[in-house]
Amino acid sequence: MPVLPKKPEVCPFQGVNVKNLESDEKPSTSAPVVENQVKHEKSEEDFAFDEPPLKKMKSATSPEGKPVKSLGGNKVKEEFEMNWDIVQVLSDRTNVEPWVCANLIRLFKEENTIPFIVRYRKELINNLEADALREVQQTLEELRTVAKKTHTMIQKLKKEGKLSGCLFTSLLNCRTLEELDHVTTPYKMGSKGTKAQRAKQLGLEPAALSLLQSPMALNLFSYIRPNTKGLANIQEVEAGVQHILADIFAKDKDTLDFIRRLCQQRYICIQSALAKVSSKNSNEKDIDKFQIYHEFSCNIKNIQHHQILAINRGENLKILTVKVNIPDGVKNEFCWWCVNERWRPKQFLKPELMRILRNSVEDAYKRLIYPLLCREFRSKLTSDAEKESVMMFGRNLRQLLLTSPVRGRTLMGVDPGYKHGCKLAIISPTSQILHTDIVYLHSGQGFREAEKIKRLLLQFSCSTVVIGNGTACRETEAYFADLIMKKYFAPLDVVYCIVSEAGASIYSVSPEASKEMPDLDPNLRSAVSIARRVQDPLAELVKIEPKHIGVGMYQHDVSQTLLKATLDSVVEECVSFVGVDINICSEILLRHIAGLNATRARNIIEWREKNGPFINREQLKEVKGLGPKTFQQCAGFIRFNQDYIKTFCQMVHALFTKAGTQLTSEKQGKKKSKPTPSASYQPNPLDQTSVEKFLNYCKKVKKKCNYFFIFSDNNLFSLLRQEYLSFR
Repeated sequence: MPVLPKKPEVCPFQGVNVKNLESDEKPSTSAPVVENQVKHEKSEEDFAFDEPPLKKMKSATSPEGKPVKSLGGNKVKEEFEMNWDIVQVLSDRTNVEPWVCANLIRLFKEENTIPFIVRYRKELINNLEADALREVQQTLEELRTVAKKTHTMIQKLKKEGKLSGCLFTSLLNCRTLEELDHVTTPYKMGSKGTKAQRAKQLGLEPAALSLLQSPMALNLFSYIRPNTKGLANIQEVEAGVQHILADIFAKDKDTLDFIRRLCQQRYICIQSALAKVSSKNSNEKDIDKFQIYHEFSCNIKNIQHHQILAINRGENLKILTVKVNIPDGVKNEFCWWCVNERWRPKQFLKPELMRILRNSVEDAYKRLIYPLLCREFRSKLTSDAEKESVMMFGRNLRQLLLTSPVRGRTLMGVDPGYKHGCKLAIISPTSQILHTDIVYLHSGQGFREAEKIKRLLLQFSCSTVVIGNGTACRETEAYFADLIMKKYFAPLDVVYCIVSEAGASIYSVSPEASKEMPDLDPNLRSAVSIARRVQDPLAELVKIEPKHIGVGMYQHDVSQTLLKATLDSVVEECVSFVGVDINICSEILLRHIAGLNATRARNIIEWREKNGPFINREQLKEVKGLGPKTFQQCAGFIRFNQDYIKTFCQMVHALFTKAGTQLTSEKQGKKKSKPTPSASYQPNPLDQTSVEKFLNYCKKVKKKCNYFFIFSDNNLFSLLRQEYLSFR
């Protein structure tokens, strides 16, 4: 088990991490205010306030408050051991420091979520952003997949009796699925076997090894068997030896490393051209879409991600042919290096044997190494392009989810249409549906429908119109703009905006929409969704599957598993960082909080319906399925409405007082005593209060005092807390 660093000291006030409050840096503007503090438990790790971007932790190993570089060294034990260090390979591929990679592997192994790590474990990840953490997590999963498949193949080959020491080493050296496939292809079931395998079955392997180690004693004529196919003459014997040598060269780690380094220094380009059969089998319109790629060539170091995805799509549609062009200079230098350095025989070679060696090197390059390099280049380019496409989708989705809401207004949502009319929905400032209707603005009834719209706007005091950007959007926009310009809606000062309606139709027929608006026609539900997207974008858009929002690049061509995992992580990140009020949020929104899922969210809603609102965070532990680890992950992202809790507590106190009065009136002979409300109904001030606001208040009142002094002095802390609560 890795050794954890010594926990910072904690002041007597529960949950306040003293050491984490010493920094005077400004709070992060990228993270919202967290209105909570978690009760300190000895069995769990300490929770901290919402800290500034550069969290500092002083310890014996970091006396100056620098980031904690390790939880237990850079060595991480994995389930499947390989000949390469997973921490170092992960660092090389992601450009992240090795100590950060080691810490992340341990944090992910402990089932910590990305929002929790980004906010509360900053010192262990060197303040990396959430996108960088997702990239590390995806790369880590890829490496573990390679390791798992490698060990599965080793067990399979061992069971079949085909595993040799050389093959075992080659398998453990594989770092990508392409390398693993290159090594294991000859041993797959149903394979006829490679040329090298057939030559080995004829007994030519000793001759090939002798050519490299002791060529002076080699006599190829002794291997001729006139009645055996493959050994009938000297030409067949030489060909068999050549195939074995080519196989040895193509699977040698040093040889492959050399050719890869050589390719990095040279101009390698990817080329695409119009396929010869495309004009017969494909639509002319589809061919024109790829016109710029009919004669296309670009260096693989400079090609853009969208170009790779476009070329791949054209190749899948059989419109384009694609190849990787490696210059002849690479081949010449590689062959010279193999013959004169890497595979130079230990003794003098006869001219005929030197010819076999040269032919073997050229055959290895042309038949085995060149196709492997092409597959690796194409796979790397495609993988990088897909990752960038998914990351771009995630960035666009985050920007959309974190759009500033328009609160405190009554809104009219308009889902435009021609034949079936424009669907209207008026919602209150609290997202309640006030009225729904259908108007036909583009069928010659525009003037008569204008009277209906004006009457509705005046009736509900609505001055903001939200128009979806679908069919008939421009015509509907022109219609409202003309009426507004003529001041038709006076005395209301009406304004309008256009919002994306991507996914609204899918949501309107979903089970969630049917449960939320059971008595509403699906066409009218889309108008409600359009209005709510302006009033509270995050709460509304989380109801829709992210890939239906349509803000991605080639989203149908990338790995759907990777896309779903990334987008779900982005939604979880946004919902967690903004936070939710646990007493009023919906089940759909709650299930996206870090550490929660659909079952736990449903259990929280059921507990809330059965027992009333949550008063403090400790009550979360009473929910079924919410263990210590889940509580640790989700507690920092849950909010409590102060006014709502205050009103509820007053009601509970009144009920207890009334019950106590009745009880004492019935028992005259006994001593009177007032019943004490249950401890679960005692609100925690820091559960109700924005912690960051409280810290800023402390800093403002005591400008010359740092946080350590404030929280280490119990009297001062209590005084400031009381002053702040009264100040609020």
